[in-house]
Amino acid sequence: MAKEMTGAEMVVEALKDQDVDCLFGYPGGAVLPIYDALFQQNHVRHILVRHEQGAAHAAEGYARSSGKVGVLLVTSGPGATNTITGLTDALMDSIPLICITGQVPTHLIGSDAFQECDTVGITRHCTKHNYLVRSIEDLPRVLHEAFYVAQNGRPGPVVIDIPKDVQFATGAYIGPQHIEHRTYKPQLFGDSAKIEQAVAMMAVARRPVFYTGGGIINSGLEASKLMRELVALTGFPITSTLMGLGAYPASGKNWLGMLGMHGTYEANNAMHDCDLMIAVGARFDDRITGRLDAFSPGSRKIHIDIDPSSINKNVKVDLGIIGDCTHVLQQMIEVWRHRGYKADPVHLDTWWREIDTWRARKSLSFKQSDKVIKPQYAVQRLYELTKNRDTYITTEVGQHQMWAAQHFHFEDPHHWMTSGGLGTMGYGLPAAIGAQLAHRDALVVDIAGEGSILMNMQEMSTAVQYDLPVKIFILNNEYLGMVRQWQELLHGGRYSHSYSEALPDFVKLAEAYGAHGIRCSDPADLDAAIMEMIDTPRPVIFDCLVDKTENCLPMIPSGKAHNEMILPDTDEDIGAVIDSEGKMLV
Repeated sequence: MAKEMTGAEMVVEALKDQDVDCLFGYPGGAVLPIYDALFQQNHVRHILVRHEQGAAHAAEGYARSSGKVGVLLVTSGPGATNTITGLTDALMDSIPLICITGQVPTHLIGSDAFQECDTVGITRHCTKHNYLVRSIEDLPRVLHEAFYVAQNGRPGPVVIDIPKDVQFATGAYIGPQHIEHRTYKPQLFGDSAKIEQAVAMMAVARRPVFYTGGGIINSGLEASKLMRELVALTGFPITSTLMGLGAYPASGKNWLGMLGMHGTYEANNAMHDCDLMIAVGARFDDRITGRLDAFSPGSRKIHIDIDPSSINKNVKVDLGIIGDCTHVLQQMIEVWRHRGYKADPVHLDTWWREIDTWRARKSLSFKQSDKVIKPQYAVQRLYELTKNRDTYITTEVGQHQMWAAQHFHFEDPHHWMTSGGLGTMGYGLPAAIGAQLAHRDALVVDIAGEGSILMNMQEMSTAVQYDLPVKIFILNNEYLGMVRQWQELLHGGRYSHSYSEALPDFVKLAEAYGAHGIRCSDPADLDAAIMEMIDTPRPVIFDCLVDKTENCLPMIPSGKAHNEMILPDTDEDIGAVIDSEGKMLV
């Protein structure tokens, strides 16, 4: 039997029914009825952020690390508009979010009332879907429908805009078991004939490669298991986008490393020279493809994606398969086994020997001196000292983000959270807070730059208030590093406004927030300082002073092909050459 309750109570009841245990928000006049309803229950825990953008990124970190839907609650007007960056970030990276916004009473909509804005109009292009709920009768359906839309098909953010009078109104609440979306029903299983065709193409390939993306992780843990099984069955090499790291273990013998603009030499060359590319849950974005007319020119391409609009959107493929990664990979494994297919051992062995010549280039190598900490070395030591713990990594955006992707090796999905599509500075700290709330006993580290971290530094108050022992590991080179790198390589060394002047003392800043501060500049002291950070049972800001002029290489310059990479020159500096596993080469 339907229960009578207010709109505000319906919101809280729906969150309970959707198994939401954590809500990120910031109160304001247009959502006070919902906050009053939250006050009178104990199931949904509210986390008070310090900025609504922080609420969106925290919800992203929670969702990305847990596989659940992230939820945020903000007020009307500026509260809603402050979420736009986070909503766009979630849309680009396919993160399931529910953003509940307050709105002025229905009779004031369109009158330029205090703290009014056209939230639905503003968010139309940065959400998967959005709703303006004008009637209490529609509210239960919309609440549950929004969760369905956010997490089914290609995940994404959904906005529910609720006027204040609807929150006060009384109506009959209906649970999620009575809600079914009439039109949105994503295709889960791949077309059987296309699956047969794809597997037959794989069986005759001479230089195949799996190109994987965040869609595998979004599909769930089973998809990652099946991807590993298919790689083992075929013996094919596998590479990944930035968002797909961890779906296949970095220690796996078939792993080529990340591909794309700052990917490995072997991954990019394999993509360029392959004769069959199997794209699984990836969308052929520009950071992966480089110059489109020179992208993997000799290959046939299979594209598996749950989003029909992604097929042939950026790159024309030979075979598009619409479906969920978990189901399609299971279908492919079954056909491969049923047909008794085996990869051609002679041609596959020849392909692996060619890949091994690219691996031998050690494209992630660098020279570490005994006088200054190289940023790559800092990430390597962080990895070595945390790899046996349950560790979750978030990042801000810039050089440090790419160094983290290159030198921190992920064995499992959901442990890596970064802003891929939008490239949002300020993402990492609130995302770390969300991840820490989802995994209270885990080690959560935000690998940051001194520029990016200041974008949402106010969220340190949130970490301290809720006793969340997140660690901020700043690679401080006193520059907007990626900007400086592009200015050096592409703009004649004219460093226009890329030097980070007037930086705060990060140790004192940590202490001002009630956190713990650490500074390290000597390579000899680095391990001990990292262990101090790990062992401190409260939030930490670690100011790691690194080489100011180090560039993030390898790199495919903008507009170039995969085989036109800039590689590190290990003959330039004095010191020990360190490979991607932290081993000394010379």
